[in-house]
Amino acid sequence: MRKLIVFNHVSLDGYFVDGNGDMNWAHKQDAEWRAFAAENASGGGELVFGRITYEMMASYWPTAHAIQTMPMVAEGMNQTPKVVFSRTLDTATWNNTKLVKGDIAAEVRKRKNEPGKPMAILGSGSIVSQLAQERLIDEFQIVVNPVVLGKGRTMFEGIRDRLTLKLTKTRAFGNGNVLLCYEPIA
Repeated sequence: MRKLIVFNHVSLDGYFVDGNGDMNWAHKQDAEWRAFAAENASGGGELVFGRITYEMMASYWPTAHAIQTMPMVAEGMNQTPKVVFSRTLDTATWNNTKLVKGDIAAEVRKRKNEPGKPMAILGSGSIVSQLAQERLIDEFQIVVNPVVLGKGRTMFEGIRDRLTLKLTKTRAFGNGNVLLCYEPIA
């Protein structure tokens, strides 16, 4: 069975996007962080997005700027298979992307039962909250950034039932980011 992993940045006050829906505050480009991002991006598997995150990623990673600035991450992002869940998109033109308009939970259950490498959700707060509520997420990799936004949106907005998690790994970075890895407790 394939695992479903969430990899997201959050501010110290718990937001994954600021009040304008922006994530630029999470982009730090020191050497240690770039090496970690490149290693993480080359893990294979399949990337899972909602429409908003998909459009943001698809407008950046295939560009010459992304390829020049972060070549290993760009290569990973552009070559990795992707699925975007959207009721409003008509096509998904980014390389290796499949558009799914149907039931998100049913599609993820089906994909988890297929052979292959793990799937990873990046951004996509509405997808995270829906799949977390359905108990379909196997691991949460949360990067806490040393910034306070004051307002924004949490990636768990709309969760009805409590999720209890256990800490499995931590890593502190020189830029102040801290990676916290959690698995759900059944």
